[in-house]
Amino acid sequence: MRVLDKPLVVSGELGWLGGDKLERRVEKPAKEVSTIADGEVTQEREGKKPRSFSLNRAPQLKVLLDSFVALLAGDPSRLSQSFDVTLGRDADRWALTLTPRDARVAKQIARIQVYGSGTVARCMRMDEADGDMSIDLLGELAGSMPAAPTREGLIAQCGGAM
Repeated sequence: MRVLDKPLVVSGELGWLGGDKLERRVEKPAKEVSTIADGEVTQEREGKKPRSFSLNRAPQLKVLLDSFVALLAGDPSRLSQSFDVTLGRDADRWALTLTPRDARVAKQIARIQVYGSGTVARCMRMDEADGDMSIDLLGELAGSMPAAPTREGLIAQCGGAM
């Protein structure tokens, strides 16, 4: 985020619970569980009262939900309903670029890229329309977070800009 002087590193797990349900468990910097299910987002933070809100209030989460569910379920038709999809290849590496079709969502999220090698996704990068970015390291790559991550270093670790 532009307001930060260094990347915010969040460590945890993201899980697909089947259907349109995702759960994000954060261990660091503070324990938190966020669940998207049945059109609602619920956030539970250690020591605080859980809060819930409609998924309609957070279109970027709806886009993430659609992209994760479509990717994990192997549903290209659902993916293409919400995104323009482009696949780039370079030897064994690949990058799947998802550009939101909905103009309201595109005002917040410019694109989502999933980088991989062979049959394994290595990371997911979300570029926000305002220039902010989030990068999720996946699988084995998640265990190799540099001590002092930089935007450029994480992009390179993911497979670079293809």
